[in-house]
Amino acid sequence: MSLQYVGLKDINGPLVALEGVSGVAYDEIARLRLNDGTERIGRVVELEGDKAILQIFEGTNGISLENTRTIFSGKPLEIALAPEMLGRVFNGAGKPIDGLGPVFPEKMGDVNGQALNPVARQYPRNYIHTGISSIDALMTLIRGQKLPIFSGSGLSHNKLAVQIVKQAKLTGEGSANTMFAKSTPKGGTDAANIGSTGDFAIVFAAMGVQNDVANYFRRSFEETGASERVCMFLNLSSDPIIERLLTPLCALTAAEYLAFEKNMHILVIMTDMTSYAEALREFSSSKGEIPGRKGYPGYLYSNLASLYERAGVVEGSTGSVTQIPILTMPNDDITHPIPDLTAYITEGQIVFDRDLDQRGVYPGLSVLLSLSRLMKDGIGEGYTRADHQAVANQLFAAYAKVQDARSLASVIGEEELSEADRAYMRFGRLFEDNFLNQGFDENRSMDETLDLGWDLLCTLPKNELDRIDEKLLDEKYDPARAARFL
Repeated sequence: MSLQYVGLKDINGPLVALEGVSGVAYDEIARLRLNDGTERIGRVVELEGDKAILQIFEGTNGISLENTRTIFSGKPLEIALAPEMLGRVFNGAGKPIDGLGPVFPEKMGDVNGQALNPVARQYPRNYIHTGISSIDALMTLIRGQKLPIFSGSGLSHNKLAVQIVKQAKLTGEGSANTMFAKSTPKGGTDAANIGSTGDFAIVFAAMGVQNDVANYFRRSFEETGASERVCMFLNLSSDPIIERLLTPLCALTAAEYLAFEKNMHILVIMTDMTSYAEALREFSSSKGEIPGRKGYPGYLYSNLASLYERAGVVEGSTGSVTQIPILTMPNDDITHPIPDLTAYITEGQIVFDRDLDQRGVYPGLSVLLSLSRLMKDGIGEGYTRADHQAVANQLFAAYAKVQDARSLASVIGEEELSEADRAYMRFGRLFEDNFLNQGFDENRSMDETLDLGWDLLCTLPKNELDRIDEKLLDEKYDPARAARFL
């Protein structure tokens, strides 16, 4: 018979305190039985002697100090795991909200994840094709990588997230319009590692979103046919903040199960990590903890790391977990604690540019502030195309000179610029209008993207292309390629 503790010592916001408990562990789940017979779920978040602090998922309204009965389960929070999770919609605590009934579990999974031996990690290789030129060519997403998107309030990051979900696939060659295609070997020195068996699917977690945004995600996935291969976790802004803290844990637990036990390649998209951090700050404040930078708890870094580090490729499994966390920078401040700490943990970032977005460029990504640190190991011959790195390097270098030319033009006027600077000014306009800008339904293959890059580079004088070796330049450079832009 389970031991029941009758009564509570204190109630403070979403927290309740019990005294005289024993044999209770941190993160253990408890059921609180109220006077009216209803039950609520709590999680142990602090232990001190015989005193336990519980975090109540559904809130503490209506809970009595005197007659509430608490029963500890002896285990942490677990969610039902099964391949049938794909195509389903869950709330932030992992309970189905799509009206299709419960998931019949193949196993129960601890949302905190399992300890992973760092030696068992394999270096991420092979890219994930998004169909978006700026990402595929310049900040390539590598399978097993964690590559965050830094956005701002009101920018089109939700639209970009939907486009990535509907277009993402494992290879950049083959049928460019086929979603969720299996990887296929392409040859090259690392061909044995390319095209590992397994399907590709998405785990999508939304935290603190409003109803219209949640409906936009669900409707968009259904309309594009992507919903069958998407496992969604939705936490609304009206839901308890405690559930918001569980949302990424549940999503990553599902991703790890599908990747490492079912040998699938899983792309995890989490939006908005700022809402998660705000919930963590609110929860920390209710516990009376000493605040750190801008009121966030001092353990924000380790807490974010515990989420981001659940991405990767592991020995013994042909699956992988790739993460794209999306966060909105308060006041577009990239030095704010949330993007600042995220950048320390992850392998690069994709940054939105508000000026480009306001000019109608979609997706308006800042090329010079964005990078993928693992890109060099997942592109080139045998992965994308032999000239990929050279094209990316030259586009970066040319666009950097565009910014210099624009700064000079703002002082002396464009008419006073040298011929080379005017060429860079023209290249900048063409690059933003034709390469960075693309339609929401436009899914470009890697060949189309790199060929477009060459066409734009051919608008510049040949002697300005100093990041490409002479042999490749002689083979690819042709001023006639630029005719459609001039």
